[in-house]
Amino acid sequence: MRKLIVTTFLSLDGVMQAPGGPDEDTSGGFAHGGWLANNWDDRLGELKSEEFDVPLDLLLGRRTYEIFAAYWPNHREEAYAKPLNDATKYVASRSRPSLEWGPAALIQGDAAEGVAALKENDDGPELQVHGSGNLAQTLIRHGLVDEYRLWVFPIMLGEGKRLFADGTIPAALRLVDSKVSDTGVFVGTYEPAGEVVTGSF
Repeated sequence: MRKLIVTTFLSLDGVMQAPGGPDEDTSGGFAHGGWLANNWDDRLGELKSEEFDVPLDLLLGRRTYEIFAAYWPNHREEAYAKPLNDATKYVASRSRPSLEWGPAALIQGDAAEGVAALKENDDGPELQVHGSGNLAQTLIRHGLVDEYRLWVFPIMLGEGKRLFADGTIPAALRLVDSKVSDTGVFVGTYEPAGEVVTGSF
């Protein structure tokens, strides 16, 4: 079965909206786009390169696909461009977007069913989900995520779209790797660890 990894940038209070630039996603009146820039450093660049230095395909929501498609084909000289441009992009969408940034394939119908079928294919590389908050929440609700890579930045935003939004299914996680950048960004890798276990303390 193919491994499915959700990797995302988060503020300390869990916001994932528009980390990369002011105009990336202003929905809901979000005014803090580009919030990760001040804390990016060479160590984070190295870690992101390692993340892309494996065979991979991308699993994206329509909006994230369109953001990536508007940038990466036109910046082939930049770091990360080759693995992103070369990867097959699987796009989950209720509409029929133009998938000009290829190779690409549309996941039609129920996203959870489509992704579950995609994971069953033993021949493909790992599936990486970047951004794509609505899709990620669907995958989380259906137990389809095998690993979370959470890049937590030392900033609080107070508002915006969150990865673990209302309605998240309670679940335990196991930390399997962690690193900290010079600017205080915590990069934690987690695996699902069953149900929440409660007790008295």
